[in-house]
Amino acid sequence: MGSGSRGLLLCKSSSSLVFLIPSFTCNNLRFNKTIANSRAHRMATEASSSSSSFTGGDSINPLASSSVNGAAFSSSSSSAIDFLSLCHRLKTTKRAGWVKRNVNNPESIADHMYRMGLMGLIMADIPGIDRDKCIKMAIVHDIAEAIVGDITPSDGIPKEEKSQREREAITYMCKLLGQGARAKEIDELWMEYEENSTAEAKIVKDFDKAEMILQAVEYENEQGKDLEEFFQSTAGKFQTELGKAWAAEIVSRRKK
Repeated sequence: MGSGSRGLLLCKSSSSLVFLIPSFTCNNLRFNKTIANSRAHRMATEASSSSSSFTGGDSINPLASSSVNGAAFSSSSSSAIDFLSLCHRLKTTKRAGWVKRNVNNPESIADHMYRMGLMGLIMADIPGIDRDKCIKMAIVHDIAEAIVGDITPSDGIPKEEKSQREREAITYMCKLLGQGARAKEIDELWMEYEENSTAEAKIVKDFDKAEMILQAVEYENEQGKDLEEFFQSTAGKFQTELGKAWAAEIVSRRKK
């Protein structure tokens, strides 16, 4: 699903590489922010320095108050809140496919990802599948849409360009977060999903489709809509037995 948007622009200043995100409108919201690489580097360096002070020697409470620890938490807290503030857009940006079909009060991107996370939480244990990874991947897979918006096939944007825009957005968001362990994890989870390269990615891809058609059933029942196209677009595209079983159950609940 999606709304039109612009990708990130990169330019070189005399002192650092600067990431520029142009102003754009998505559901009457505007986001215009400049972040310098040097700031991300400084935060990562401070966090690394404080972490090394806790290695070796006697056991130390890592949460104990100290000037070094305070500086590290201040830096990481700043990065975390910057990142979370950007992710606010996921809560306020409506899923474009529903908007284009004139659904009343359509779900947000965050709504969609949240229920996908629940799918990972309640799924049965499957040998060889990391369920925790599925949950994390579900809440990361559309996170780039905080910047690029919800791009749908009807927007006419080539798949390669969409992927590139999202790749640049993820890079920016990871820099904003400070490029530490959590940023690296987000980047790797997103790439794994994007490339559909693991069994967990295939399950989460199926969650994405299953959540969409479940939402379609709910809108059909609540608002009297005919959303057949969403069922047609996902038919035969589920990759896992779990996805196929859930999809069949969802489709069986459509009112004839």
